[in-house]
Amino acid sequence: MTTGAPRAFVVGHPIAHSRSPLIHGHWLAEHGIDGSYERLDVTPEAFPDFIRALPDSGFRGGNVTIPHKEAACALADTLTPRAQKIGAVNTLVVGPDGRIRGDNTDAPGFCAHLDHSLGADWPARGNGTAVVLGAGGAARAIVVGLAERGMRRIRVANRTLARAEAVAALAPGIADALAWGDLPAALAEAGLVVNTTALGMKGQPPLALDLAPLPSGAAVADIVYAPLETDLLAAARRRRLDAVDGLGMLLHQAVPGFEAWFGPRPTVTPALRDRIVADLAR
Repeated sequence: MTTGAPRAFVVGHPIAHSRSPLIHGHWLAEHGIDGSYERLDVTPEAFPDFIRALPDSGFRGGNVTIPHKEAACALADTLTPRAQKIGAVNTLVVGPDGRIRGDNTDAPGFCAHLDHSLGADWPARGNGTAVVLGAGGAARAIVVGLAERGMRRIRVANRTLARAEAVAALAPGIADALAWGDLPAALAEAGLVVNTTALGMKGQPPLALDLAPLPSGAAVADIVYAPLETDLLAAARRRRLDAVDGLGMLLHQAVPGFEAWFGPRPTVTPALRDRIVADLAR
């Protein structure tokens, strides 16, 4: 059993860009906890040995980021049903018996951010229809999260239809795949649009999407948070639509892990957000 000051980590390759230490460091100070949260750069080749050594490492667990999320899913001793369905793990908890539990908090983190930004009734917008752009790991988590929150219909759009079909299969009877060319008609019936692609991120091409078909009461969310105001969100604001940036998902997905490793359940506050925004602007 782990003793002494509680320790947690974020592991990835590369990892220097991660803002997770700022988030958890803020909460450790806020709650007066004598603990630590560390960046660990581990290559894919070394990752299995890292996981095997974790029970004797003194860490209570940690976050997993690119490129290790799928490997962590395969290497954890147990998985939450959500992580098993998504096929990726972003949060590890080392139990008192040394067994490692894998979870995916991206799904509830995204939904918690929408609750905070739009109010708890957001699943009812557009008769409960959402359009999700992209078919990568983030899309998998978000489709599962939207289904858990009771969305009536989820349309998954990707330029490779087979990948969209694979993501839609995570929510049978609720989600379906959509060819990219069919987006205008789908947007006309949507209450929520979510960009899960890297398009619009610094160094990436913009997401070219005409929001004109969206109803006036729709909301647009982008998981990109660098920059905070993507071209997609700027276009939504010009149409006076609710626009939700990607930073809140990063903040809210961190809450369950902190609680598991350090005890208190932290709160996402304006002070925390301001601290991360300031760091992003550096």
